[in-house]
Amino acid sequence: MRKNTVAGLLLAVALALSLMACQDTKARQENEQLKAQVLQLQKENGELGNRLDGLTKENAALREENERLKAKHPKTRTPKSKRHRSISKRSASPQN
Repeated sequence: MRKNTVAGLLLAVALALSLMACQDTKARQENEQLKAQVLQLQKENGELGNRLDGLTKENAALREENERLKAKHPKTRTPKSKRHRSISKRSASPQN
């Protein structure tokens, strides 16, 4: 009986080791995929940072141009509608 028990134990150990190796290989593959995704995200982050810098500079330039144009052409009042002044009765009557 000892031979059967030892053989069964060896078989179980061999299966366990092969399962661990498969899981280790799967974990390595997932790790490599995650590393690739992290590198891609870092690249995109850098590109977005550069784009943000460019847009910030463009915004500052437009703000300066807007201020320059405002200084060049100060706001003028919009003409109010011309209302006819009613002439008061005192001023309408001739003075003696």
